[in-house]
Amino acid sequence: MPRRSVPVLVAAACAVAVAAVIAVLNPSAAAGAQVIGGFDFGRAQVSVTGLQVPWGLAFLPDGSALVAERNTARIMQVRPGATPVPVATVPGVSARGESGLLGLAVSPTYAQDQWVYAYFTTTSDNRLVRFKLSSPQTQEVLLSGVPRNTYHDGGRIAFGPDGLLYVTTGDAGVMANAQDLGTPAGKILRMTATGGVPPGNPFNSLVYSYGHRNVQGLTWDERGRLFASEFGNNAYDEVNLIVAGGNYGWPTCEGTCSNPAYRNPIVTWRTSEASPSGIAYANNTLFVAATRGTRLWTVPVNPDGTAGTPVAEFQRTYGRLRTVAVGPDGWLWVANNNRDGRGQPSADDDRIIRVPPQGGPSPTATPTVTPTVTPTVTPTVTITPTVSTTPTDSPTATPTVTSTVTPTPGISCSATYRVASEWGGAFQGEVVVRNTGQRTSSWTVGFTFPNGQRINQAWNGRYTQSGTQVTIRNEPWNGALAPDGTITVGFNATWSGTNGVPSPVTCTAT
Repeated sequence: MPRRSVPVLVAAACAVAVAAVIAVLNPSAAAGAQVIGGFDFGRAQVSVTGLQVPWGLAFLPDGSALVAERNTARIMQVRPGATPVPVATVPGVSARGESGLLGLAVSPTYAQDQWVYAYFTTTSDNRLVRFKLSSPQTQEVLLSGVPRNTYHDGGRIAFGPDGLLYVTTGDAGVMANAQDLGTPAGKILRMTATGGVPPGNPFNSLVYSYGHRNVQGLTWDERGRLFASEFGNNAYDEVNLIVAGGNYGWPTCEGTCSNPAYRNPIVTWRTSEASPSGIAYANNTLFVAATRGTRLWTVPVNPDGTAGTPVAEFQRTYGRLRTVAVGPDGWLWVANNNRDGRGQPSADDDRIIRVPPQGGPSPTATPTVTPTVTPTVTPTVTITPTVSTTPTDSPTATPTVTSTVTPTPGISCSATYRVASEWGGAFQGEVVVRNTGQRTSSWTVGFTFPNGQRINQAWNGRYTQSGTQVTIRNEPWNGALAPDGTITVGFNATWSGTNGVPSPVTCTAT
């Protein structure tokens, strides 16, 4: 061997060793992680360990999460970096095969009513109940008699932007169920918070769409469009854009077909690549948790609701992925399921992995505190409210209110308030903060509710409320706005009588 080959071999060996170390310290980096859909997959972190087949995931107003363990029937309260705490055990759960304690949802008005919703399998059926964590044995049954099996039980539940509760069911192994409007099996159901049939359902029943084999994921975009992930049989898994009354073809069609009576999916994969369970949406992107495919699919969404080219993240990094959600902290939460009987669990499984938003703080960084500087000169404040009555996407058009405060020369911002949707006693609101001057380092929005409304949950901003006065400040990761840059703060709140918009809405920036 020529002597000049030795340094080359040594360098190559060093490179391999360095790559191996990087892979151990940051498995996401080894898998080609990148910033996609507004999230930095290169800085993902394992935030919770020691769970037992986590399935349902829902967030409380304080930012912590409730996690349903499928096989143990326990509900765990989790916080990043902390040991999971059992807060309830749901009686009546029969866990066999793929069945057990499945979907969880938290009431949009949880701060007032404390309701937690759960979908689970019993010895005779699948059912939907609600209860309070302090007394899970006292259950109000909202739906029962859904056909059960050891597989194809559906199970995802979620409140939509219309304030109604959506429930997915499987065909329970009987393919004909999917096309039979007389059974709840093989459907997406839509109901009120008490289990009633809401106005606008297409068949004057709970059925919202049908022709489904086994839907396990629901999510909505900012336009209120519903997307669902669905397990196929032997050929194709799907993501569908759901419309009221739509027939999605099972068992005649698996994947895309040429029959105009059925709606085709916007995305298909081979079953070995996906077996999609949970699904979430953010930043014009769908995030789909794949069990058999052991990856997280990221799917760009076009303005017309079609899909771009999917890209896989976490491929063979964390094993079987079951659930994905965007947390109130602005991070993407992903739960794996290596202890579901089909995975290869590590000592720490099952886990929740969190992915920070692009530009957010480093997962391992110690937060720094920036002191508030009180200016020595009190500026003249000019507030010019502008009221627009252009209809919005909410069922009842609600005016938006915008005003601007300029505290220092060259740095300014505006804030626009709108009601995105409202339902019986509750609503979802938004405040869009826009930088109208030079680059900011922080921003603060203030307003006074005119009718005593109360916020109980917010995301992309930290809120405080004293009486009717509300103050919203930036998170550590979104205070810096480029000129003309924007950030949308969302919140859930309650109201009674009248839901008037506040005026003025002030914004200050530094």
